[in-house]
Formats: sequence, structure tokens, C-alpha cells
Amino acid sequence: MKIGVISDTHLHNCCLELKRIIDKHFGDVDMVIHAGDIVEMEVLDAFLTKKIEAVAGNMDSARVRNHFPVKKIIKVNSFKIGLIHGWGSPVGLENRISKEFTEIDCLVYGHTHYPVNQVIKGVLFFNPGSATEKRFSEMNTIGMLETSDRITGKIIEV
Repeated sequence: MKIGVISDTHLHNCCLELKRIIDKHFGDVDMVIHAGDIVEMEVLDAFLTKKIEAVAGNMDSARVRNHFPVKKIIKVNSFKIGLIHGWGSPVGLENRISKEFTEIDCLVYGHTHYPVNQVIKGVLFFNPGSATEKRFSEMNTIGMLETSDRITGKIIEV
């Protein structure tokens, strides 16, 4: 299974830049995961043809927070993916969010705008960075997860 991963879009509507990114990189994905800071529900119009899993982030509107939980577990084939946005300082974030889940294979998160693709204690920690917001990073990125006999991630600069 191929999963497009995005976070920290920080948009109020579905803009042309986001549609271009989605069309170019997520055309053949089976599912899209958004790790929060969607901001407004209209942003999700970019993903209408895809199954989407999402969580609310700290910058999301009340409408988004009422529609999505702050964390969830997604089952994909034989894998469990923990999904959370994150909070507070980027320093120690992985330690804080990992305490929110048990027995997962992958932890997808956002918040920092910095891409991460690393295995820690047998769990793939995956942060796609931000596709549209450069406030904290020099480049815009998204991610791709693939499942086969294991789950792997790839960061893509957009």
C-alpha cells in the first residue's frame, strides 16, 4: 500500500499550490494521512478523490478540531500507525508523543515543520515536514509511506 503523508498546510482553503503538489505526488496513493494544522476544512477539498485520515493540530479551527481527534491509530494491512500532530517545543517532541501510543509500527506526526524519517526502538518516526509553510524550515516537503513486509518512509521536497 502507498500512503501520501502531509502536515502543517496552514491554509484557509484549497489553493492552487496545494492542488499542484497533490496532483504531482499523490496521484497513485491508496490513502492520504494529514498530521494536523489543516486550519480549515476546505483545505481537504484537495483530497476529495482519496481516502483521508487526519488529526487536529494546535492551529486548527474549531470546526476541524470538532471533526478530527487529536490522535488515532490507523490499521494498514498488518501495521499500526499512530497519528498525532504534536505540541510544544521541537526539542524532545518524539519522546513526548511516543508516550501517547503503545504497540505501533510507525508514528506519524507534524508540528515542527522539519521532516523526519528514522527508526527509534523499532518504531518508524515519520514527520513529512510542511508542504506549504516555510516559517521554520528552508524547504517544503511531503512524505510517502509504503507497506510490504515492513513499513518504510520517504521524504519528498516539493
